[in-house]
This record gives sequence, C-alpha cells and structure tokens, in this order.
Amino acid sequence: MIAVSAQGVVKRFGDTTALHEVTLSVPRGAVLALVGPNGAGKTTLVSLITGTRTPDSGRVELFGGNPRDWRFRRRVGVVPQEIGFLPCLRVREIVDLVRVHYDEPASTGALLARFGLAGDAAADVARLSSGQRRRLAVALAFVGRPDLLVLDEPTAGLDLQARRGLWQELRAHIGAGGSILLTTHYLEEVEALAHQVVVLFRGRVLAAGSVGDVKASAAQMRRVLADPGGGVGTISLEDAVTRLIEAAQ
Repeated sequence: MIAVSAQGVVKRFGDTTALHEVTLSVPRGAVLALVGPNGAGKTTLVSLITGTRTPDSGRVELFGGNPRDWRFRRRVGVVPQEIGFLPCLRVREIVDLVRVHYDEPASTGALLARFGLAGDAAADVARLSSGQRRRLAVALAFVGRPDLLVLDEPTAGLDLQARRGLWQELRAHIGAGGSILLTTHYLEEVEALAHQVVVLFRGRVLAAGSVGDVKASAAQMRRVLADPGGGVGTISLEDAVTRLIEAAQ
C-alpha cells in the first residue's frame, strides 16, 4: 500500500510558485526524507500531504484518499516544525487531551516512558526545556497509533543521546509496517533512516532515489564538470546535496 502519493503537484502563493510539478510516493514500511535548504518547499509539501492546504494543480493522496478527509488524516501522526503548548497545562494533561480524539489511543504512561518524560508527567509544560518539548511533540504524534508519521525537523534541539533514542523509536515504527515522511537538515539522520531521498530546491525536485542514487547523481555531475576525484564511495550525502543545489543555482 502507498501511504502518500503526490503527482505533478503545483502550489503557488501569489506570484511565487512554491512547488513545481513535484511527484513522489511513500510506500508502507519505508522512510522518505525531504532535504533541501530553507525555502525549498518542504514545509509547503508537508502541508499538502497533511491536508492543511490544497494544491493548485496535480494530485495528493493519503492512503488513496483525500488528505482533507478526517478518515484518512486520523491515520497520521504529525510533528510540526513549530510547536506551541498551553503553558498552564501539565505534560500528562496535554497527552490526555490528545488521547480523547482517538478510539484506541496509546497509554499516556507508556508514551511518556518511551520518550523519557515519565519523570515530568506532573510538570507544567512551561518548565520544560526545548528538547523536552520536542520529545513531547514526538510522543503526541504516536498517541493515535498512526500508520504514517509526518515529521518536520523532529530532532531539532535534541542532544545526541535523545536523537539516537528517537531513531530507535522510528525504526520500530517502520519495523511494525508504518511509514515515515521526514524533513530534516541533519543529513546524518537521512543516511541513518531513509530508504528514499527527495532533494528539493526552489520547489523543484533535483534528485530522487536511495541515498546511493543521490550520491551517484552528484558524482556523475562532478565528472561532467571535469572535477574528478572520486565516485559514489568517496562522496558524502551532505557533499552530494550541496553539489546538486549549487549546480541548480
């Protein structure tokens, strides 16, 4: 089953075209990573997939249906780039508030334990560090036992240990047949998790495929530009993405 399908998607904001004919798919049991600089169109694409915006042309499907239909949206857990919590609420109260929207939610206690927040259950959210708030946001994405996780910079602000812990949870989700759409500036994270990578720049897809495919595209570009010095095995993903973007400017 395909969790997400985008075909020839175009999105405009006034005179600015944020997405140009973008096509991608996220199959079941896979991680697709969107990478590119700020302003590349990643967050706009996420908004179309989660149904908060609609494309101007092209088609976006979520589990074969309309992303704005609640029957499909409820199968998705989302970690947005910007997070806001009511500061007067306690951590446990926030999780319980989200749980009431699902028929069979995950246990509050189990979620807080999974994401290292059990000791903060009674704490006001205003007292949490930025990393703790980020972990809480990720925990909330798991409340409804989602089939698809849409994660917009999920590990921003996390230390190395917390980031690696989250990676373990994401691998477990994939192992259980779930899917993940991930945007991140941490290309180490992409190499550690992603089955497929889409490189976006100014709303256009520069390269798509496995990590190895993206590296190969950049390595081929290196040879075309008469800059020998290694093939796929000697180029990092960061170097590959940088070269692809520089060539597109």
